[in-house]
Amino acid sequence: MTPRRPAPQEISAWRPAVPGVVEVFHARFTEHAYPMHVHDAWTLLIVDDGAVRYDLDRHERGTPGGTVSLLPPQVPHNGSPATSDGFRKRVLYLDMTQLDAGLIGPAVDTPDLADPLLRSRVGHLHTALADPGGAFEAESRLAFIGERLRGHLRPRTASAGPPPGPGVAKDLRDLLDERLGEGVTLAEAARLVHAHPAHLVRAFSAAYAIAPHQYLTSRRVDRARRLLLDGVPPGEAAAAVGFHDQSHLTRHFKRIAGTTPGRFARSRTARRPGPL
Repeated sequence: MTPRRPAPQEISAWRPAVPGVVEVFHARFTEHAYPMHVHDAWTLLIVDDGAVRYDLDRHERGTPGGTVSLLPPQVPHNGSPATSDGFRKRVLYLDMTQLDAGLIGPAVDTPDLADPLLRSRVGHLHTALADPGGAFEAESRLAFIGERLRGHLRPRTASAGPPPGPGVAKDLRDLLDERLGEGVTLAEAARLVHAHPAHLVRAFSAAYAIAPHQYLTSRRVDRARRLLLDGVPPGEAAAAVGFHDQSHLTRHFKRIAGTTPGRFARSRTARRPGPL
């Protein structure tokens, strides 16, 4: 009998242009076992298939279904498949600007968090990080994730400060409109309007019933429509309104407008004003 060959491993890793995220790592392993090692960043881990067992600070841990695991920096840990079919995981490595050193102890005590909302948010963040033009959305999602992690690890001091005043939502909207083409990071926006990033996103969403990144995308599509009707080619329009490239414009344009930028541009000659 021919011995069964293990499934090939799959690995994807990149460094996104999002402050606070030092690496994104996606992998499928069937037999690989990590030896004891350390990282200089926080390891935020979700397992999509299978399970992982690991040792952290001399205690055996695991990734039961639906959990989020947070492994602190400079604390040795290992890892190996807990099922015969191995595991598929998605990992974010976060720097110390997201979670400070004072949270290392609580994370060692409770590294595996059963929190469906947190897991859903981490999954959505991975999706945003895979989009070359999704940095602003990723920053917004990361702000909520950091806030929720701090709430788990230090419930009594999880608040980053008083809630923002009622004017910060309008201040952010004005800033997004002003910086439509060149864009603005969430951290910079928070500094300019004097509000914590997570509170700022929450205030904007409450005031306008749309997340800041969704507002920014829709405004960019709206401006691209005008440029296309003025005869600007789609590639130039994409660059002018702040999209990463033409394919990035096309994806969002089709989702919002129901057609591609090219077809939309061609439609401007299909109708001409009739006689008065």
